[in-house]
Amino acid sequence: MSTHAIDPAPVRKSIVVPADVAHVFSTFTGSIGRWWPRSKSIGSSVQADVVLEGRPGGRWYERGIDGAESEWGKVLVWEPPARLILAWQINGDWKYDPALVTEVEVTFTALGARQTRVDLEHRNLERFGDKGVRIREMVDSEGGWIGVLKSFAGALTGLP
Repeated sequence: MSTHAIDPAPVRKSIVVPADVAHVFSTFTGSIGRWWPRSKSIGSSVQADVVLEGRPGGRWYERGIDGAESEWGKVLVWEPPARLILAWQINGDWKYDPALVTEVEVTFTALGARQTRVDLEHRNLERFGDKGVRIREMVDSEGGWIGVLKSFAGALTGLP
């Protein structure tokens, strides 16, 4: 009898927000530290900010209240205001791993002058190895990408 691992499927989430596509992209990328949930942290101290450097090769990291920086990954594709691909380099133990790259692609589609659909896909989850299925379940949950996108939408609409 042979066994083989089944690769975890990508996690896909979408949300529609009441703002034009340029503003949505700008807020998602340039103001990420204002809306990113503080509970989503890998740093050794309380998270003070999240930074996404807006260019291919730019860093994606958090800064703690003590000033220490914790890398999360880097920008792979930067196409404002339509698309962004980030390297997620946080391993199954929630530590930065420069050798690991899973991808988070975020696309921004105008649905009219004041409405934008944000589509997020976290893929290559098989690269987590034997922790891939567990990580997929976590990022696919209410506490994962769903909660992150809700926090983002709340920042755009002024909700908590």
